[in-house]
Amino acid sequence: MGVAVLDARQLPGGDLGGAALVTLADGRAVVAKEGHLVDREGAMLRAIAATGAPAPKVLHCDGDLLVMEHVEADGRAGWESMAEALRLLHAPQECAYGWNADYAFGSVTISNDPLDDWPRFWAERRVLPFCRHVDVALARRLETAAARLPDLLPATPPSALLHGDLWSGNVLFHQGQLAALIDPACYYGDREVDFAMLQVFGSPPETFFAASGLAPGWRERVPAYQLWPMLVHLRLFGNSYRGRVESLLDVCGA
Repeated sequence: MGVAVLDARQLPGGDLGGAALVTLADGRAVVAKEGHLVDREGAMLRAIAATGAPAPKVLHCDGDLLVMEHVEADGRAGWESMAEALRLLHAPQECAYGWNADYAFGSVTISNDPLDDWPRFWAERRVLPFCRHVDVALARRLETAAARLPDLLPATPPSALLHGDLWSGNVLFHQGQLAALIDPACYYGDREVDFAMLQVFGSPPETFFAASGLAPGWRERVPAYQLWPMLVHLRLFGNSYRGRVESLLDVCGA
């Protein structure tokens, strides 16, 4: 940044790696992250910002260092502004499902090789990779769920830019407005994935969903889309998440 660092402290939150709030000699406060994938995160933040949805401005992204503007947040939610931001983010794109690079949640690789068939993408890139990390009984249920996805999911939904990890901790609200979407794991896919993720550890108000223009039947597809983040949690954090995975498989007919 070409400016001396006066202070740096670790920011709270995040189970898979953190960020530091850095005070610079010129008075600016910025957020810095280190890691081998921060260049991909920087590209994702820029892609989100290019849609008009709010994201921290990338100030530096090179090698294993990402520096972003610090976004003030007081937690006072503004779901109307969130619905508008997701309309911008999820504008239909003429592209295959996936992304130009793989990503990861900790030790869990996120395969993003593009495909034109959405149920196949969700099966091959999101569900089936976990079969080799679980016991035989659960792996068989995952295979059954994957085989059922063509009946559960639309074949070719509009390809939308997804945040990819849109839980409440990655949404910053300030003074009743959406201030920024942070910590993305972007790829192109069915916009309903982001809405399903928002409900994994809570749920926005019903007015938010009503304002979002979701396709008929979207609630029935939520379990299939929540299966992947719960499999990630099972792999990273252990068997306390197995019951949630099995409940979702029950709903998916597996």
